[in-house]
Amino acid sequence: MSSAWLLPEHIADVLPAQARRLEELRRGLLDMARGYGFELVMPPLLEHLDSLLSGTGHELDLRTFKLVDQLSGRTLGVRADSTPQVARIDAHLLNRAGVTRLAYCGPVLHTRPQGPLATREPLQFGAEIYGHAGLEADLEVMDLALDGLRAAGLGDLVIDLADARIVRGVLAGVALDAAVLGEVIAALAAKNSAALQALAARFPADSRAGLLALPSLYGDAATLARARECLPPRPEIHAALDDLAWLASHLARVHPDVRVGFDLSDMGGYGYYSGARFAVYAPGVPDALLRGGRYDEVGAVFGRNRPAVGFSTDLKVLVACAPTPPQRRAIRAPWSEDAGLRQAVRELRAAGETVVCILPGHEHEGQEFDCDRELVAERGSAGSTWVLRTL
Repeated sequence: MSSAWLLPEHIADVLPAQARRLEELRRGLLDMARGYGFELVMPPLLEHLDSLLSGTGHELDLRTFKLVDQLSGRTLGVRADSTPQVARIDAHLLNRAGVTRLAYCGPVLHTRPQGPLATREPLQFGAEIYGHAGLEADLEVMDLALDGLRAAGLGDLVIDLADARIVRGVLAGVALDAAVLGEVIAALAAKNSAALQALAARFPADSRAGLLALPSLYGDAATLARARECLPPRPEIHAALDDLAWLASHLARVHPDVRVGFDLSDMGGYGYYSGARFAVYAPGVPDALLRGGRYDEVGAVFGRNRPAVGFSTDLKVLVACAPTPPQRRAIRAPWSEDAGLRQAVRELRAAGETVVCILPGHEHEGQEFDCDRELVAERGSAGSTWVLRTL
């Protein structure tokens, strides 16, 4: 018999120090997004399954917990990703004609962890721009993403660029059923050249050559030049390469401390993204800290097929990867009924200070805060005055 206090696998409580860091990061990122002009939305944790999974593909379906609504009898889903919900809000609730910038932050739930050490309950932060098809919107979400990672204390960042149109352009005119296409995408994601060789054996010569070249097309800016030489000369492919070059040049100017790279066979979310896409990495972290890109088809199922671009990240991952900040400075105060002491404590807290009142009998216990000052009583002719003293 299992202990009642044990939690399900890959589900964990967030304890005080990490909870404080998560909340401070959440507030900081939402304030930063507001500074960019993004408005905050709070989608519900669960909704009807057919709405929650509209247009998201098989992968998200497998990651979504399902249950039956006791009121309606309909199947509900607990969100595994907030983007479909935000697309629904843009399409049906806001229904604006122009540009809409939306940000969100809240828990999502996965049926299986994304990696061996991952949680099944990420705290997802994201930002999305609807209504602008130009690269200016792509660049804006990349700027916000990089600024946000720096605010989390992460440095030596690498942003890898790719574009969903490149693979689509390479495979244009090739008759593939869904199963074979899935195998091609899996082989590209694993950079499995032997599997690609077998799968492309009967492809037209230019598509076969382009497909086999894709796994080697990663690295610095020279990657784009090599891609122009070995990929089929199709308009969709050249438009994607031109867009990637434009984005890379702007990122290099605005973020000189970030290394810009390319991975043209990156296939994460192939059925979801429609254009340029990106992932940001940091040294010593095996997976991407953050992913995003353009997904212009996301609103089609809601009746408004308008341009969309954005990114999302798990704040729990960012907190785990970022340097541990020093303990927050605080003031220690004795517990007393003295009116002067209680007034001094209130004034210090109103001024933004953390004041920890030591309860009777607990004077030597440790805590999360680093008390570098204390309130002490100084006796004078007019009575006691409470003053701050450095410890």
